Amino acid sequence: MLFNSYEFIFAFLPITFFIYFYLNSKRLTIASKGFLVFASLFFYSWWNIAYLPLILISMLFNYTIGNSLSKNDGENRKGLKKTFSNKSILVFGIVCNVALLAYYKYADFFIENFNLVTSSNVNFLHLVLPLAISFFTFQQIAYLVDSYRGETKEYDFLNYALFVTFFPQLIAGPIVHHKEMMPQFASSWNMVKNYKNIALGLFIFSIGLFKKVVIADTFAVWATAGFDTATTLNLFEAWATSLSYTFQLYFDFSGYTDMAIGIALMFNIKLPINFNSPYKATNIQDFWRRWHITLSRFLRDYIYIPLGGNKISSFRTYSNLLATFVIGGLWHGAGWTFVFWGFLHGMALIIHRIWSNLGFKMNTILAWFITFNFVNVAWMFFRAKEWDDAIKVLKGMVGLSGVVLAEKYNTIFSFLNNYGIIFDKVTGNIGDGSKSLIWIGFGIFFILFFKNSTEKSKEFAINNKSLFLTLIYFLSSILSLNQVSEFLYFNF
Repeated sequence: MLFNSYEFIFAFLPITFFIYFYLNSKRLTIASKGFLVFASLFFYSWWNIAYLPLILISMLFNYTIGNSLSKNDGENRKGLKKTFSNKSILVFGIVCNVALLAYYKYADFFIENFNLVTSSNVNFLHLVLPLAISFFTFQQIAYLVDSYRGETKEYDFLNYALFVTFFPQLIAGPIVHHKEMMPQFASSWNMVKNYKNIALGLFIFSIGLFKKVVIADTFAVWATAGFDTATTLNLFEAWATSLSYTFQLYFDFSGYTDMAIGIALMFNIKLPINFNSPYKATNIQDFWRRWHITLSRFLRDYIYIPLGGNKISSFRTYSNLLATFVIGGLWHGAGWTFVFWGFLHGMALIIHRIWSNLGFKMNTILAWFITFNFVNVAWMFFRAKEWDDAIKVLKGMVGLSGVVLAEKYNTIFSFLNNYGIIFDKVTGNIGDGSKSLIWIGFGIFFILFFKNSTEKSKEFAINNKSLFLTLIYFLSSILSLNQVSEFLYFNF
């Protein structure tokens, strides 16, 4: 079930909302939590009920490991003998989680590379990637590490199941911590309907729905045509393709996050901010403080810092940065293009750190321009199904596949024919003529000069203006729901 579908918007969400708060109004707290877990698992199973046993087994396993860590910690304080050390239990838990993720997500990738290196012919497993496995695995690894550190104690499986499965953030994040979620569900104030939260939630949800349905899905047409259909791309087609994907990914994922935050608010739950206008960043470190913030937090706290962070030597710091982002790239997908994308960002962060340590500074506009274009170029490897797809777009972006100008300029600039410039349809290979270029101009203006949903939520007030904007966003999105499309991060 998708957030941007009729069955979710007009059936699942309102039914779940009213039953949850009805049970709470009768002071049936355990029943309300149980119902919310059931509804979340139903939501998860909508795509394929075969996914359900996997997430249930994963939850039960990690709940048991987390409780073992808490029990061992208590025995340690009492001076009792322990069968296994907490570190051994933690390592076992993490290894099992990573092994599960590796089996489903990377088995065929490993087989492919094994066959390539050894000239073998091992058959592929052709496993279907379970929905959200990357997100709920990382979230539960964070829970185990927090339990090991004594920051989390959970003795109630129902509470733990709610923490993992809460449907607004289950499929594609944000990646949340137990300590920032469960106190909210335990608060008696959050068990009654809060009409300001409902209004604000609907407002943010409508913004996210508009981002996905009206903006991201429009850019998707040109990005798909450029990457997957066109055999060659001229200069303008290549730039239109790359920028279309850059904006598609942003509006798709930030749209999902807005919808998740908005839905959770209707249930009086505040999810962490996951986006903060990342395309306004003026350096790559600033970008990662703004883009997919909860993933950046996870990579920092559970990979970069345990590797040593920046506490040892400059060389180790740079090695840790690179390793962290290569792992982050691999987390996104089982392919060398994802690894290379992570490598590019790791190298960019190393260069930025060296630049900053040397005390160099740069003009703000130039810094933004370089950062944005680096991110845009790196996304080509993130999007490409094969290396050749990324190379095709990059060749076009530097003019190696030709330059095409509009036919109407032929009479004025005909002398350019001598330099290999052709006068024809500028973006004929990706469709819609110059419409894509107009939308890209709109996209740049939107990301630079519009307030993001977090900033808008701080100014929110229940009045006619907010009602009008909510209706505009919502109705224009509903009228555009001609073809329901998945969110891009569902693939990761």
